[in-house]
Amino acid sequence: MRKFLVILDDSRECLNAMRFAAMRAAKTGGGVAILSIIPPEEFQHWIGVADIMREEARERIVVHYEVFAKWMRDRQGIDPELVIREGEPVTEILTQIREDPDIGVLVLGAGTEKNGPGPLVSQLAKSSGSLPIPMTIVPGDMSKERLEATT
Repeated sequence: MRKFLVILDDSRECLNAMRFAAMRAAKTGGGVAILSIIPPEEFQHWIGVADIMREEARERIVVHYEVFAKWMRDRQGIDPELVIREGEPVTEILTQIREDPDIGVLVLGAGTEKNGPGPLVSQLAKSSGSLPIPMTIVPGDMSKERLEATT
């Protein structure tokens, strides 16, 4: 089964990327893998404090994931999988793609701010020619109706 890999973060554009991935997966018989990355700078403390912060970050991610997962199950009939990694975002995305041969498309949401589409889109676009899979960039301000029509 081909999976759509989508990144879960706190950005507004994440919502459209999630919607797109779920709708495409539902219409093509695929699946969705939701990747959330905990950056290393969150744990620059004493070991005991870092462990507590790491666990709290994981708990926040799971709560955030459950919101999207419920919508995917209820509206699209898709049961997504959650993957949590720690490290630099681009490195972890590329590692996840290499480690999971079922991932067929990377789906990213583009920001709507004047300073560009966002750091992940900007960084991954630079190396898009050497990615092992296609990358779909979903506009952050695309309407739900337009998303449905596009997928």
